[in-house]
Amino acid sequence: METVMVMEESLENGGQAQERSGRRSGLNLPGSMSAERLKVDTSSRFSRMGNAGGLSTPSPPRSTYSDRFIPSRSSSNFTGIGWLEKSPSGTSPAPGTDAREDGSAAYTMLLRSELLGSDAGHFSPSAPEKSNGLLARDQTGSPLSPAKNLFRFKSDPRSSAVALWSESPYSASPINYDAAVPGMASSPRAAARKISRSPYKVLDAPALQDDFYLNLVDWSSHNILAVGLGTCVYLWNASTSKVTKLCDLGPGDGVCSVGWSQRGTYLAIGTNVGDVQIWDVTRCKRVRLMGGHRTRVGTLAWNSQMLSSGSRDRKILQRDIRVQEDFVSKLVGHKSEVCGLKWSYDDRELASGGNDNQLLVWNQFSTQPLSKFSEHTAAVKAIAWSPHQHGLLASGGGTADRCIRFWNTSTNSHLNCVDTGSQVCSLVWSKNVNELVSTHGYSQNQVIVWRYPAMAKLATLTGHSYRVLYLAMSPDGQTIVTGAGDETLRFWNVFPSPKSQGRSEWNHC
Repeated sequence: METVMVMEESLENGGQAQERSGRRSGLNLPGSMSAERLKVDTSSRFSRMGNAGGLSTPSPPRSTYSDRFIPSRSSSNFTGIGWLEKSPSGTSPAPGTDAREDGSAAYTMLLRSELLGSDAGHFSPSAPEKSNGLLARDQTGSPLSPAKNLFRFKSDPRSSAVALWSESPYSASPINYDAAVPGMASSPRAAARKISRSPYKVLDAPALQDDFYLNLVDWSSHNILAVGLGTCVYLWNASTSKVTKLCDLGPGDGVCSVGWSQRGTYLAIGTNVGDVQIWDVTRCKRVRLMGGHRTRVGTLAWNSQMLSSGSRDRKILQRDIRVQEDFVSKLVGHKSEVCGLKWSYDDRELASGGNDNQLLVWNQFSTQPLSKFSEHTAAVKAIAWSPHQHGLLASGGGTADRCIRFWNTSTNSHLNCVDTGSQVCSLVWSKNVNELVSTHGYSQNQVIVWRYPAMAKLATLTGHSYRVLYLAMSPDGQTIVTGAGDETLRFWNVFPSPKSQGRSEWNHC
């Protein structure tokens, strides 16, 4: 009994000594952990028995600390650690389960927020709030609100998100918000196309006539420019800059119009005496001389098979150069000089403008106009068919009118009217983009690039000192050339390159 009592007393004394030793250690430990957890008692609580069988005095316990230190985080300021939460049942979820569910929910809500904007609501990719589980504490030891947990996305104000995404070039999101339309996603705005206000080339054109009713410049599909100067026709090769004199009509005649065939092998020349000459430019040889008009031929237009000529005698003659006759049909409808002719891109309709302020539309078989538009109040010389939309026709009026009008020839309807403020001399529609160019006379002598259908001005080009009567476009659709009574030809880069080499399909009205 005495031996047992001595052993109990020794154990009690040893435990009290260990507690005092833990308090003296000064370790900053969590409330749920004691110093004994960090101690390893390497001494025996009992001394060995001597040979005499008596008990020796218990030796004082030696405490050795382990090399693993577990710090206390009660004084640390972590604003929410939400990954230690338990499930409502009190058991920990399977490793990775919540992470996968949270990641999927976060991705779904982020995608919905990007595509639908504020209507999708604010999202929190973390798991639903739970009433039990481990939460971080603040410096006072009070549990932090789950809404402030770290790694939970806060619902930041929309304006700050917009500013961040719009200003940073390294945004993690490929979708930008349009601040002007809340909740809508938009792709980055494309930079506006710059159009040079200066011509890249200027050529002298002596004796280029200042006559509104003539058409003296045309550009072939083989990149050769034809210009009528007085009694002569000159060819300028845009690829080599070589100039060739094609013909001279002599002192008793003059060039009033020029027009290339679609394949660029033949050039038609309208003369002051009423004849039409056909020249083979590869051989520099005249192959046909066709009459039929009584006075000057001021306008010419080709389709794939026919050549149309308009004259001061108010007639339009349809010519087939494959047959012997000078013309195969005569179109009568204008009451004054015919000064504008243009075939549609599908070769089905011919538009004609006259000094009687009329715009008439014919088909390839009719001898009477199918449509007659009388809204212009001055001569109609400028005519252009849209290559992008079937049946869309643009026309421009002279000094008393100053308007560009748009027509739907499929429905015989007037679509729009734009007052340009000056005489409209020529029109051409871009083949590459839905834009057009107009040239003007009194009083500003400018060249304007328009975006259709808004008819917004993309550029206003100036430089000619006389009215800009002549206009043609290069075969690649990027460059235009303008001619004026100041006896100069100016070349401008105004349209972009074609997006594809294939012919685009038309949009039917």
